[in-house]
Amino acid sequence: MAQASPMIGNTGPDPRDAWYWFAVLMACVATLPPLLTLYPMMTDYPAHLARWHVMLEHGNNPVLDGYYGFRWAWSGNLGADLLIFPLAALFGLETGGKIILVMIPLLTGLGLISVERALRGRVGIGTLLAMGTIWSPALLMGFMNFTLSLALVLFAFAFWVRSAGKVWRAAVFVPIGLVIWLCHQSGWGVLGVMVFAYECHQRHAAGESRWNSIWRAALATAPLWLPIVPTVLAGQQAPGSFSYGRKALTAKWIFWKTALRDQQGYLDIATVCLFVALPVLALFTKKLDGRLAWSALLMALLAMVVPRHLGGGDYADYRLVAVAIMLGLLSINLRPPAFSMALAAGPFLLRIAVTTLAWKGHSLATAEMIKALDHVPRGARVAYAFEEVSGLWPIPPNGHLGSYATVRRDALVNCHFAIPGVHMLQVKAPGWPYADPSQRYLLRKWQRVDLKNFEPAYKADFLWYYGARPPVGMPEGAEIIFRTKHTFLARMHHPEPVPYTSSPPPQPVPATKGAK
Repeated sequence: MAQASPMIGNTGPDPRDAWYWFAVLMACVATLPPLLTLYPMMTDYPAHLARWHVMLEHGNNPVLDGYYGFRWAWSGNLGADLLIFPLAALFGLETGGKIILVMIPLLTGLGLISVERALRGRVGIGTLLAMGTIWSPALLMGFMNFTLSLALVLFAFAFWVRSAGKVWRAAVFVPIGLVIWLCHQSGWGVLGVMVFAYECHQRHAAGESRWNSIWRAALATAPLWLPIVPTVLAGQQAPGSFSYGRKALTAKWIFWKTALRDQQGYLDIATVCLFVALPVLALFTKKLDGRLAWSALLMALLAMVVPRHLGGGDYADYRLVAVAIMLGLLSINLRPPAFSMALAAGPFLLRIAVTTLAWKGHSLATAEMIKALDHVPRGARVAYAFEEVSGLWPIPPNGHLGSYATVRRDALVNCHFAIPGVHMLQVKAPGWPYADPSQRYLLRKWQRVDLKNFEPAYKADFLWYYGARPPVGMPEGAEIIFRTKHTFLARMHHPEPVPYTSSPPPQPVPATKGAK
């Protein structure tokens, strides 16, 4: 790997550097999907809104308090959960959530700029290429705490580079590391890897032996060690979480294939191939900056060994693949002519256009579907069912659409993240043990949803269904009162009042049948 050029002393942007301002503009463009749509099309986002609603209303809303409990736990997964307190107080819950969604891609883009300027004193092709990884599956699925922490990690690493040699750096990074860990412990781990790889490369380039460089680089990360104990304690897989079983290696390979999965399969796979090939090409042409390239390699290795669940977060390994690609691109140390620089922005601009157009279409459809809540009284019990067809490429956006019933109607719903021992939100309504993924039907293309034995519907006041195809069977007593192209709301007429403590109907078929 080539030795990178030294950092330029001037820390402010060069007013004559048009590419700096172009990169800032691209960071702003990254905010278009949530900025231009009424309903953000992230799979998990409605469930986050519902959790925040219960969290903010806890102790002041008798209806919600009768259905849900909230158990605060200081853990490495609280970034957006803490940030929503002031934003909701100032702007309301849903607007506050949108503000966080706009902040995350913007800060990530600006963080990429900060890292390259800290290392090389200017914006090169690496930053423009790495912008194309901002809307990774982690952000598209709604892993808000992790993606927020990743944005902060980029700024923290740039600050680490700029503060080299300062006597106060170690003391300052103790609270910085703790704050990033509170946002998300995986982000804290990314920062530790980046700092370790940077320090190791710097020491080895200065003439130290490789093994001496490694152990001294490990000691250099000591200011970040404070959250190690709670991270290790939280790293055990909790009861109720998923695993890959015997297909772990197959899943890991699929994660690389789908590392930038969004809307168009051929475009996303081609982008991954390009983004993996470019750092390799830079390595052979001696344009790869080892100060970042080693951290990209370590991220790729960690993605292969990290388990699916870590500290209550799902897909802990999957989200690291896009991080590895991002760091690999950012390690390309090249400032080519203007035409090549403009060409490097192409993948990002194409992907953001596709994402924004898809979000606008889905958001308009969601606005129609949410009109179903006009028929739902406050405090109702709503059973949500969601059809997900296996093998389709686009990330499904409506897996937690039913959570809006809690946000807007204080409803008891079956699709929240509320697994005991994993999540802070808990369902405490007697006889209602349903949480994510009880709403999910994961089926093959030739299979159809049959709601005849959908257990939550037999204890609910309403059944809310979303799917590309109508179900082939309905629960007894269901009367459809609202319908759009892909959704309907049915009022449940039970033969007699069904108490929460009643037993389920005979031989129920779980909603998660066929799910991974």
